Amino acid sequence: MSWNDELYKVYDLVHESGDKELLPIAHSTANAQVELNISEEGNLINASVIDLDDAETVIPVTEDSGARGNGIFPMPLADKLLYLAGDYSLYVKGKRSDNSAYYSAYMIQLKEWLDSDHTHPALIAIYDYLSKKTLIRDLIGAGILKLDDEGCKLADGYKVNKIEQTELFVRFYVSYIDLEKEPRTWKDKSLHDCFIRYTESVMDNKGLCYATGDVCALTYKHPSKIRNSGDKAKLISANDDSGFTYRGRFASKEESFAVGYAFSQKMHNALKWLREKQGLYFGTMTIVPWASALQSIPNVLSKNTDEYSWADEEIYDSLSGYKKALNDYMLGYKRNFSVDTKIMILGLDAATTGRLSVAFYEELVGSDFLKNIEKWHIDNAWVRYDFKLKGFTIKPIGLIQVIEAAYGNEKGNYLDCDDKILRDQIMRLMPCVFEGRRIPEDLVNTLYQNASKPLSYSAAIHNKVLTTACSIYKSFLYRNRGEDISMGYDPNITDRSYLFGCLLALADKTERDTYSEDDKKRVTNARRYWASFAQNPYNTWLRIENSLAPYLNGNVYRGVIEKAFEDIMDKFDMKEFSKAERLSPMYLLGYHQYMSELYKKTKKTEETSYEKSSLK
Repeated sequence: MSWNDELYKVYDLVHESGDKELLPIAHSTANAQVELNISEEGNLINASVIDLDDAETVIPVTEDSGARGNGIFPMPLADKLLYLAGDYSLYVKGKRSDNSAYYSAYMIQLKEWLDSDHTHPALIAIYDYLSKKTLIRDLIGAGILKLDDEGCKLADGYKVNKIEQTELFVRFYVSYIDLEKEPRTWKDKSLHDCFIRYTESVMDNKGLCYATGDVCALTYKHPSKIRNSGDKAKLISANDDSGFTYRGRFASKEESFAVGYAFSQKMHNALKWLREKQGLYFGTMTIVPWASALQSIPNVLSKNTDEYSWADEEIYDSLSGYKKALNDYMLGYKRNFSVDTKIMILGLDAATTGRLSVAFYEELVGSDFLKNIEKWHIDNAWVRYDFKLKGFTIKPIGLIQVIEAAYGNEKGNYLDCDDKILRDQIMRLMPCVFEGRRIPEDLVNTLYQNASKPLSYSAAIHNKVLTTACSIYKSFLYRNRGEDISMGYDPNITDRSYLFGCLLALADKTERDTYSEDDKKRVTNARRYWASFAQNPYNTWLRIENSLAPYLNGNVYRGVIEKAFEDIMDKFDMKEFSKAERLSPMYLLGYHQYMSELYKKTKKTEETSYEKSSLK
């Protein structure tokens, strides 16, 4: 099925569940700044400014007002002062001071609804109050609107909740005599139902809906506000009568695409509901994932891998323990999936303010989706130091962390990635997570380059880049080349790059451990020459090795350290050792694994103890 059919199904599922946050059809949302409390008889009781966190308001919309741009298209109930205030022209200066056409259009439309078979007591109260044409005067009296120094017109530049006072949006609270009635019009289900029935009764544009195959009321004006309440971009639009949107293939928009009004409303409102519940935002892109029966699914696009509770409950010092914790975590999701469960992932982006595009759409078998997520977290799991748990532990590397490590810049204590780059890379790498595809080699190379420049980052940020580079290269070797690499130090590996990485780690720690507390911000020679070492290891190593002499003289562990160097050197093929060839990313694994091994030995025996930690 297509994404719009799946969204249509979501609407029915959510509607049946009775979720009050689902927008009814023929309704949208707007941010209101002013609330009018009126009596059932149409008299103003009071007016107040709405708190910003309570501003979002459910409002009925017509086809025209729900997609309004230029022109006069009043909302059926709540709207701006321009449409509601009969005394607007008395207090407003400028070109739009004469709002008579706007006010008249609003009142005529409200009266038609009021006089229909689908009326509601709130309509009578609102119509009677607005007919008095005192709204602006009343809001001035309530201290909400401000007059200029002359006391005749509304002051220029005065804002309420950051909105110009002439542009304020107003909603209604009706104080009924019957206290059991819902006074908040934006939450009154009976009022919503009345407008839905009224809309259905006046729509006469019948035809074949291309989405459902039913003959029903059609619409060519589709909702906006999909990504947020201020979003003007639309997914479906055909308002270009003079360009080349459909010319050459169809004579008119009616021939090219016809969608039923109810289908469009349900599909768009379901998308808004999903976006509100579980949408993810990356610059202009919004990603919405969901399961076919709305089961809970793992959030693998989180910027914080600590959201994976299974990775924080204890220290996992073995891959088997990590896998068991991960499997137990996934089992909670698997129990709720049936054999026909599907996962949909929809990406929306806007090239312009008016057009919203489907950047990507994937439908996955639910079991495959969970299997590939589990595989992703096993393939790229890596040993990291956890300060909260105070020990080395195996933890997952999140997709966002991978992208930030590869393409981000350090800002303070975090990596910040340009929104456009983040968006593009997410689109490119999601198949690696959800479909189990191979790791792009250019990503591995970028991480390799970044991890090879420790002086470009603070120590803590470089360690994040380093561990990310190691985890992705481990995943790359397995997925792309079928090579399974251990997460722990392997003394049997004789790969040239790996052994050079071990030498770099030992040199780095040997020097660091001689520093006093006042010297802890100093950069070791190993780190100073790191970038050069990665490109020309043989010549650079001779320089690093020579610089170690002062730190070995008088070192109580000199014998142990020299023996460790000898053990590594004995594994080299000397022709490989002196080769004028840059190191592969394997050296990063050698560095990190050997460094981790050194710190583990710190706890085991005093003979091999290095008391000061440089790996933070």
